[in-house]
Amino acid sequence: QVQLVESGGGLVQPGGSLRLSCAASGFTFSTYGMSWYRQAPGKERELFASISKTGSSTNYADSVKGRFTVSRDNAKNTVYLQMNSLKPEETAVYYCEAWGGLKVYWGQGTQVTVSS
Repeated sequence: QVQLVESGGGLVQPGGSLRLSCAASGFTFSTYGMSWYRQAPGKERELFASISKTGSSTNYADSVKGRFTVSRDNAKNTVYLQMNSLKPEETAVYYCEAWGGLKVYWGQGTQVTVSS
C-alpha cells in the first residue's frame, strides 16, 4: 500500500522556520522524483519545490528561492523541506508528491500557519 505521510507542520511566527518531512512507503522511493505543493484557503494548489530521484537536482519557485530547501534521504525513504523566513501569506496545507513515469502519489498534507 502506497503511503506518503507529511509531518512537521504547525504554528510559527512570521520570520520563523519549520522543517517538514514526508515519509514514503509502498513503492521504490529512490526511483521517484519528489515535489512539494501548498494550497492556501480559496486558492489553487501551487507547486513550489522539486527534487530529482537522486537528489542531484532541485528546482524552486521564485517565491521561495533562497528561503526554502528541499532534500531527501533515500536510505530513509524521506523527503524534507526546510522553510526559513516564513511569511503570513504562506499559511497553507503543504503536500508532498511522488512522481515517476505515469504514476503520481500524494500525501494527505500538513497544515502550516504563519501568524503572530
